[in-house]
Amino acid sequence: MKIICLTEESVEILYLLKREKFIEGVSAFVKRPAAAMKLPKVSYFTSSNLDKIVSYSPDMVLGFSDIQKDIAKDLIERGQDVWIANHRSIDGILKYIKKLGFLVDAKEETLNLLEELKDKIDKAKIVASDLSYKPKVYFEEWDDPMIGNIQWVSELIELCGGIDINKEKSRGILAKERFLTSEEIIRKNPDIIFGCHCGKKVKVEKIKQRPGWENINAIKNGQVFELEPEIFLQPGPAPLVDGIIILQEYFKSWQKYSV
Repeated sequence: MKIICLTEESVEILYLLKREKFIEGVSAFVKRPAAAMKLPKVSYFTSSNLDKIVSYSPDMVLGFSDIQKDIAKDLIERGQDVWIANHRSIDGILKYIKKLGFLVDAKEETLNLLEELKDKIDKAKIVASDLSYKPKVYFEEWDDPMIGNIQWVSELIELCGGIDINKEKSRGILAKERFLTSEEIIRKNPDIIFGCHCGKKVKVEKIKQRPGWENINAIKNGQVFELEPEIFLQPGPAPLVDGIIILQEYFKSWQKYSV
């Protein structure tokens, strides 16, 4: 089987299932695992090298979300089989792993992986129950316009013992449904601010200097941090494999400011 991966999550899943030999080309943004960075690059998130993809004669092209619908359309017009996943939740991530794993004839490996991930989720709930206080969290996916976190990030925050101040908007399917105003963030007064911008570095100092933000608890206590998009913005295993541990450490460290 020959597979082209337009986004990162399918790459990591195939490696975890020991089916990396099927991968012919990957996204230019792929970072997990490190070995995948050596594979041929065929796509960005919003554009792809269609001629290069077709030249591999893939059995399947894998992508994610409505943002890649035009790439999918162009590839389908060239006779390619394309699967665009569109999940938004942790449950959706687990279901996607199962579908992909069964597709590549890795049933046993898939079930084992799902068991490991569910065990991480269960243990995270226990750790969260031991926290004395739950920090209010603002997670920013983009700065201009300001875009709040997607659903699986919201669920991850609460799984680890935090309170997502933008929980309601996180359920929006489209990015524009998660647009935020500065006034909203000031009013909700988060204890921790995470910047996690896809494709560019987060300017932490600029966040601290935003007009009117000086009285936000997170700013006053120096609780503004950058998170890695390849971990938190990937709709695959990464948020569960590593994201849980990272958030747990931040929330544990924050407890001293809650007294």
